[in-house]
Amino acid sequence: MEPLIGVLALQGDVREHIALLERAGARAVPVRRPAELAGVDGLVLPGGESTTMSRLLETFELLEPVRERIAGGMPAYGSCAGMILLARQVLDGRPDQRQLDGLDVVVRRNAFGRQVDSFEADLDFAGLDGGPVHAVFIRAPWVEKAADGVEILAHTAAAGDQAARIVAIRQGPVLATAFHPELTGDERVHRLFVKMVHETK
Repeated sequence: MEPLIGVLALQGDVREHIALLERAGARAVPVRRPAELAGVDGLVLPGGESTTMSRLLETFELLEPVRERIAGGMPAYGSCAGMILLARQVLDGRPDQRQLDGLDVVVRRNAFGRQVDSFEADLDFAGLDGGPVHAVFIRAPWVEKAADGVEILAHTAAAGDQAARIVAIRQGPVLATAFHPELTGDERVHRLFVKMVHETK
């Protein structure tokens, strides 16, 4: 049976994520309330503005329910701001920003620069067939530090930056990318997440 995957619908590319999840073999629904969260097998946290999303999670009384579901083993996938929310610690965040503690990583917010520094790159992504993933980075974070249990799936370097930065990770049932696969129409990252959800059902 197709898993039911929620897309946190407080901000960001909700429709695009829903479309790719459905193409990847899942049923997908927007999630704005705790009752909607309770019915899903997995959750996508889309891009947006991480501090705003943190506040909206509290306003909609979703912060603790999402945190509890992830702690209980619900699969989650975060892209861009979603990666920031899932991290245990954020550098350059706001003091009142709240985290979901789904990934044992330190993430640097807006690490690749401002909106004008947005860029695209082709990435080798571990575990995905079909060649490189074309990745769109918009005010993107990177992973500054990852604990031993975190699997690193992809790196990239920004213009003028010699270091290979971590931009895709997985820890158990939690997946995150610093880029926006929903903007390219390539559903391979979403297929990977749907597979992860199947594995926990």
